[in-house]
Amino acid sequence: MSVIDAPHVVQEADELHRSAQVVADESGWITPPPVQLSDGTRIQLYKDGQSLKASFNAIGRAKFRVGLEFYIFRSDATGLAFVDLLCQKAREGVKVYVIYDSFGSIKSDPQMFARMRRAGVRLAEFHPVWPWNLRFGWRPFNRDHRKLVVVDDYLAGMGGLNIGSEYAGASIIRTEKCDHMRDNGIGIVGRSARLLHTAFARSWRYVQQGGRIRKAELIHDIDHGEFGLLAAVPTLSSPLLPFLKRFFRSAQKSILLTMAYFVPDDALLAELTHAARRGVSVRIMLGSRYEMPLLHSAAEAFYERLMNSGVEIYERRDHVVHAKNIVIDDAAAIVGSCNLDYRSTEFNLELSAIIRNRVFALQMKSLFENDMANAQQISPSKWHARRSRDRFVQWAISRGRYVL
Repeated sequence: MSVIDAPHVVQEADELHRSAQVVADESGWITPPPVQLSDGTRIQLYKDGQSLKASFNAIGRAKFRVGLEFYIFRSDATGLAFVDLLCQKAREGVKVYVIYDSFGSIKSDPQMFARMRRAGVRLAEFHPVWPWNLRFGWRPFNRDHRKLVVVDDYLAGMGGLNIGSEYAGASIIRTEKCDHMRDNGIGIVGRSARLLHTAFARSWRYVQQGGRIRKAELIHDIDHGEFGLLAAVPTLSSPLLPFLKRFFRSAQKSILLTMAYFVPDDALLAELTHAARRGVSVRIMLGSRYEMPLLHSAAEAFYERLMNSGVEIYERRDHVVHAKNIVIDDAAAIVGSCNLDYRSTEFNLELSAIIRNRVFALQMKSLFENDMANAQQISPSKWHARRSRDRFVQWAISRGRYVL
C-alpha cells in the first residue's frame, strides 16, 4: 500500500474537506460531497472562499513540504494570515516554497516577502518587472497566472483564486469590506495530486535555473483521460488554444461556460457559434461588474454575434465573476486559471484540470444553475436596440482586444 492510499491519509483528507465546507451559502449553494475517480483520487468542488480555507487548513497540517504558486499574493489581512502560517511551518522544519508573480503582486508590501524569507521560506519572484532584480532574461509580458497549492505527497488545490481578502471573504479571517469574487477551486487527494506536485516542481526549476520557458510545461491526458492536466506556457506550439477548440467541438448537447474575462480570438468565438448553430445548448455566464471596466465593454462586443447564433448570455449582478469553468455535455469539465482572452492563451502560464467524470460535471452544472438563479439573461431584442455610441465603443475595444 502506497502512502497516498493509506487509511490515515484518507481520513485526514476527509477532515480537511469537512473543515472548509459550509452547508449552504447566501445563494443557496450546498457543498457537494467529494467525487472519487477510478484510480482512487478524490476531488472536492469548492465555491468562493472555501478553496482558500481548505488550502489554509492543509498547510496547517503539513508535515514535510508545502508549495504555493500564485499570480497575486496580497499583503492584506488574508495574505498576512497565510504569511503567519507559512513562517510557522518553516520554523517547524517543513520545507516551504512560494512562487509569486512580480506583476500580479506588484502592490504587495515587500516587507511581507522579506519576513517570509527570514523565517526560512524559499521564495521565487516570477519574471521580475524591474530589470535590476533579474537573474535571467527580461520577459515582462509573460506572467505566471497559475493558482496552485501542493502539500506533502498527496494533497493539492487549484482553481481561479488568488491569495487576498476579496477571494477568501471571511473564510480565513474577518476582513475589511471589499468586493468578494465569485470563484471556484478544487481540492485533490490521491494519485492525481502528484501531477500538481510535478507541475509545481517544473515551475520552481524554471524560476531557479532560467532557460526555456517550456521547462514549466506539463501536459497529461488532456484529450482522453479521466483526470487531465494542462500546465500551459506561452510558446508558439502551446497546446492550449488547439485543445480548447477541440473541447468545444466535441460538444453534442451542451456547453456551460463561466468566465471572468471573455475576450476570445476569432477561432474560439467561431467554435461557440458553430456549436449553437448545430443545436448545442450554449450558455455563457459573465459578470456585470469587473475589476477593469474596459474588459466588460470588450466582452459586450461579442454579445450580438453570439446571441444571433442562439447562444444564451447571463450576467451575475451581485459579485465580480472571477471563475474560469467549462462544462461539456454534463460529462466533462475544466476548472483552472485560464480565461478566454489573449493573455491566457498567448502570454501567461496557466493551469487547467480536465475532469471527465459525470458526477463531477453534474456538480459543476448545478453550480452554474445556482449562478443563473442570481443572474440576469441578456435580452437579444433589448441588446439590438442599444445606443449607437455603445456599439461604437464596443467595436473599437474589440479591435484592440489582443493587448487586453
